[in-house]
Amino acid sequence: MTRELLEFFYGFDCRVLQKVNNHFDKKLLNLFFRLITRLGGADLTIASTLILILLSSGAAKLTAISSALALSASHIPVHILKEVLPRRRPYVKIEKTKTHENPLRDPSFPSGHTTAIFSVVIPYILYVPHLSFFLIPLAISVGLSRIYLGLHYPSDVLAGALLGTLTGVITFCILCI
Repeated sequence: MTRELLEFFYGFDCRVLQKVNNHFDKKLLNLFFRLITRLGGADLTIASTLILILLSSGAAKLTAISSALALSASHIPVHILKEVLPRRRPYVKIEKTKTHENPLRDPSFPSGHTTAIFSVVIPYILYVPHLSFFLIPLAISVGLSRIYLGLHYPSDVLAGALLGTLTGVITFCILCI
């Protein structure tokens, strides 16, 4: 029963990936997702948290520090999970998956970009709840971009979102409450 359940979820994962990835040839979507995916990359997430720490004060500075700590803390389990569960990326396993040149070679589970963006934005959402109207769609777009670009399965993105959210909530609660 467990094997059948895993096969069902993997099949569902593959079907959702293919539905999203089938739009890869649309120029505007391609441009949007190639740009938005960078928001979850190491360069921008690290730079943005450091800039916000330097430019803020008081409770906002604590929130920025919480965001930076969440970003750092969230990547420890990401690296551990990629080693323990070395899932091959969709473009390697699923023949018709479209992707850009020079795709990533490390394991796909969980999505590091999605983990990063959620860990960075969650402390700000908890500090200023009205920011959720902008930051949640932004974070979801980064996660969706990883599927669209053929780099991650939906379950990789979901795991990254949960991991990033959890570390964001924990660091905010420790530092700011």
